[in-house]
Amino acid sequence: MSNEKKIPYKIYLEENEMPKQWYNVRADMKKKPAPLLNPATGKPCTAEELSHVFCDELVAQELNETDAYIDIPQEIQDFYKMFRPSPLVRAYCLEEKLRTPAKIYYKFEGNNTSGSHKLNSAIAQAYYAKKQGLKGVTTETGAGQWGTALSMACSYFDLDCHVYMVKCSYEQKPFRREVIRTYGANITPSPSDTTEVGRKILAEFPNSNGSLGCAISEAVEAASSKEGYRYVLGSVLSQVLLHQTVIGLETKTALDKYGIKPDIIIGCAGGGSNLGGLISPFMGEKLRGEADYRFIAVEPASCPSLTRGVYAYDYCDTGKVCPLQKMYTLGSGFMPSANHAGGLRYHGMSSILSELYDQGLMEARSVEQTAVFEAAEIFARIEGILPAPESSHAIRAAIDEALKCKETGEEKTIVFGLTGTGYFDMYAYAAYNDGKMQDYIPTDEELQKSIAKLPKID
Repeated sequence: MSNEKKIPYKIYLEENEMPKQWYNVRADMKKKPAPLLNPATGKPCTAEELSHVFCDELVAQELNETDAYIDIPQEIQDFYKMFRPSPLVRAYCLEEKLRTPAKIYYKFEGNNTSGSHKLNSAIAQAYYAKKQGLKGVTTETGAGQWGTALSMACSYFDLDCHVYMVKCSYEQKPFRREVIRTYGANITPSPSDTTEVGRKILAEFPNSNGSLGCAISEAVEAASSKEGYRYVLGSVLSQVLLHQTVIGLETKTALDKYGIKPDIIIGCAGGGSNLGGLISPFMGEKLRGEADYRFIAVEPASCPSLTRGVYAYDYCDTGKVCPLQKMYTLGSGFMPSANHAGGLRYHGMSSILSELYDQGLMEARSVEQTAVFEAAEIFARIEGILPAPESSHAIRAAIDEALKCKETGEEKTIVFGLTGTGYFDMYAYAAYNDGKMQDYIPTDEELQKSIAKLPKID
């Protein structure tokens, strides 16, 4: 342990070591992700078509597959300094408790008012909306982290913000809902009767708990019906993953300062932005043949898009108003159970991560929520941070990998993303502590029912 003592519990970067550019992993991918398709024509979406929904600069980033690095505007860099760089923490106490030879590190993204990594992209998207002269934006949110982050970013730039929050999370997480309102945003539980697509979904699923796909449809319709508004998204899209690479870039710089090379890099996976943001710089090295790593995506067993979905073109939303994306999907009509990891209840996965997974460059596993909360409580009691349910999927996998090292005696270095805190998720913790939490795994028949309705693309 003599050399280990030289590595502090928390590795911070200096201000001048913070990233000044985002990293675009698509530039190093020999086989690029398939393009977004216009559902009306079946052809790749043009910048002009996408600009009716998204901000112009974000459209350019979405379609950019050639530039490896994209400059972060100074105003965004200055905002980042309020909560970045975030610490890379050595989990010495967890290692000792597990009695594992593995070395465990986690990148902690919860040190900001939104409580998660979501602010990294929210401030960028709000900045480009303001720069374009828009009045406001609309969006969806699952567990509420994205809605919280975007409401904060829009408040900073004096933009109107309307959030459609998945109904079950709206009911399960009232305090996160109130933070969103505190920052001045309007919030509507989805599906709602305020939009045409919401009313259609309610007619088909009258007792629906909602889904991210439903909320996306409502947010897109709301933006399209208002002059001077655009829709912004908290995950899935390539532009969002791009902004989140500040996580991986900082992580790599911190590890490099101490000559640490990770063997395994783990992240929870819903739409894919935080996982993609964490692994991208390391994946770039793997793609260029400079280094090798194991990457593990961890998703809920109740919404297993990578582990049980199909790789196909599908609608990004339940209402089928968004472009088609080739991704691992359970079908846009899939209605996940009301599990407590609301941010991981999306039916599909980032096109970038889907392509990397399809090429065998990363692994995926699904875990049940009782096992996730078991890991969350172990971590909270030992490391002193109450983790978000989403983040706890990565914690579960990190603990499992560390225990494997205990069995084999291998001294592997594990890095995982702790994407946020769980202080607004106490109803979920209460359900677990009271023994009322149940695991739900969809049957093959249930999944096939929605997968069978995938659009037919030649």
